[in-house]
Amino acid sequence: MFLLTLSFFMVAFLYSIVGFGGGSSYIAILGVSGTPYHLIPKIALICNLLVVSGGCYHYFKNDHFSKKLILPFILSSVPMSYLGGMFPIKEQTFFILLSFSLILVGLKILFVPDKQMSAIKDPSFLTSFLTGGSLGLLSGMVGIGGGIFLSPILINMGWARSKTAAAVASVFILVNSVAGLAGQLTKDFNYHELYHYFPLFLSVIVAGQLGSRIGSHSRISYDLIQKGTGLLILIVSMRLLIKIF
Repeated sequence: MFLLTLSFFMVAFLYSIVGFGGGSSYIAILGVSGTPYHLIPKIALICNLLVVSGGCYHYFKNDHFSKKLILPFILSSVPMSYLGGMFPIKEQTFFILLSFSLILVGLKILFVPDKQMSAIKDPSFLTSFLTGGSLGLLSGMVGIGGGIFLSPILINMGWARSKTAAAVASVFILVNSVAGLAGQLTKDFNYHELYHYFPLFLSVIVAGQLGSRIGSHSRISYDLIQKGTGLLILIVSMRLLIKIF
């Protein structure tokens, strides 16, 4: 449990710097640790909630948050994330779907230059609404908050700079983790099974606070946040592919 707790601490710290909760990496780590499959999405979503709660606070405090941008995504993603969490999905399908999705977004975001503020344009309400619903459904199915999908889209489409994308992703992860967890808990589940994983929850709270404080700081460049986001996404996808094959 010590090594597992340390791994979760490092993941939460690195991911919270770029506004993520770390759900995809928690899934990868739990998948190779022998954790029962039915518990993996639930543990990952709880850790997501604990990490991004701090991220939302720090990014909002440092004025990186856009209410106008996030609202349409949330309106459609929350109900779809809940439905996705209820949807039964086979383990092999679960890891394949997640891995290849992450490879595509990771490569894209890593090699796209950071856009200046003058190049940013708001998406239409309908576009945001449909995008949020699609990401919410996928996120609920695989047991993550979805920010790892949303943030690259915001940056690649020129809808937000990297720190604003990180702030929006934090809120997106928060609300979708709640909805996805609610859906996951409708399946057969014994709450006592989670007691053993309490050290993991404690470690991600501490690490998430540290990471989000660093990432939201004015001295940390937008380009560093963007490149860090892309690199983390690719690392996670490679780990998952190794598990599959």
